[in-house]
Amino acid sequence: MMNFELEERLVQRKAQQLYRHRVILDSPQKPEAIVDGHPCLMFCSNDYLGLADHPDIRAAFQKASDVYGVGSGASALINGHSRAHRQLEEELAEYTGRPRVLLFSTGYMANLGTISALLNPGDALFQDRLNHASLLDAGRLSGARFQRYQHLDMENLEQRLKKNKARRTLVATDGVFSMDGDKAPLKELITLTRQYQAGLMVDDAHAFGCVGKGGRGSLNENGLSVDEVPILMATLGKAFGTAGAFVAGSEALIENLIQFARSYIYTTAMPPAIAEASRASLKIVEREDWRRDKLTANIRYFRRNCESLGIPLTASESAIQPIHVGSIEKVLRVSKQLLDLGVLVTPIRPPTVPAGSSRLRVTLSTAHTREHIDRLIDALQSIVWPKPEQAA
Repeated sequence: MMNFELEERLVQRKAQQLYRHRVILDSPQKPEAIVDGHPCLMFCSNDYLGLADHPDIRAAFQKASDVYGVGSGASALINGHSRAHRQLEEELAEYTGRPRVLLFSTGYMANLGTISALLNPGDALFQDRLNHASLLDAGRLSGARFQRYQHLDMENLEQRLKKNKARRTLVATDGVFSMDGDKAPLKELITLTRQYQAGLMVDDAHAFGCVGKGGRGSLNENGLSVDEVPILMATLGKAFGTAGAFVAGSEALIENLIQFARSYIYTTAMPPAIAEASRASLKIVEREDWRRDKLTANIRYFRRNCESLGIPLTASESAIQPIHVGSIEKVLRVSKQLLDLGVLVTPIRPPTVPAGSSRLRVTLSTAHTREHIDRLIDALQSIVWPKPEQAA
């Protein structure tokens, strides 16, 4: 293609060691998987509760495909909105304690659609600097005056809000940050948004299912109502083990999204069988507290052992446990060495994370055993952080 410099861009990407490659999975999402044709122990999946291959969820999907077929056939506003979609929306609304829910095909589309539907040129949007790319892209595309405050820095946010003269203002944050695993200071955010008459949107993708009563997420964990956090977005493709996302809020919010969210209006609805599978997953997530208990135990076990061996961790209490390596070259080398030992931990590099903060993004699951975690720690130790007697 003329004038697009396609080959040159790829050459540059490779020279910067930022070229991305896909691995091929030949098995279900489980800790012990087949990756590129070889057995592998995975520590990079977002299947936090081990539900992606649950037999009851698979059975619900299979049964629904017999009823509805495979594809939804159209956008929700044409004829793609099935009984299964409606029932899932109603059940998620009850589960989250909010008046209405609207399903989206992906979390990216939910964030993009919500922010673009609510904000116009002349409005203002403030986001945490380390928000997920989907929130940041939504801000850039919204047409609103878009500012990023320093990560978790409420003083920095307040300084910006004080100077804000926009007619309408929205603050958006991750509940649990996808690359760092730390949590947003939600109660402090509520104080500021109330003081400066701003709305608050929380992307709870990495907390939903994992924390709160019955897995209801960060807002439930903090006892926050729909009046305090008017806009909740969460995904179904992580702890719920299925696919898709939703926005939960007031009747007026959801009706506005149906009317104005372009990523909802102009896309094919998720397959009805996915909606039915998600309904089955919702029941399991709500009733099986042992899954969250085991996930918490796995997180603590991993952290305790890493700390005793001098493997540096960030202050994350979530299933996301980043190990900062620093340079792109080193994180690529360490990830390759782990893979050679049969352990898959994807290297995370810029632009996903800031320059100089390349990392191994270890993600833990209910499905991991102590033996799995021991294998990971032994592999890390042998490659990068040798025992004291080996380091002499």
